[in-house]
Amino acid sequence: MSILRIIIAIFIPPLAVFLTVGIKGAFWLNLLLTILGYLPGIIHAVWVIAKHDT
Repeated sequence: MSILRIIIAIFIPPLAVFLTVGIKGAFWLNLLLTILGYLPGIIHAVWVIAKHDT
């Protein structure tokens, strides 16, 4: 798990997801979660990063 991506996920969750998977469904879902509630966006971003790095 990239520490830099986790730090980015805390401040700008959609950017961290974009850097991890590109513009796919996970990015759009994260953007929606971040708009609706910042904390769900962070949680989802960390989850996507952890899932992708394994």
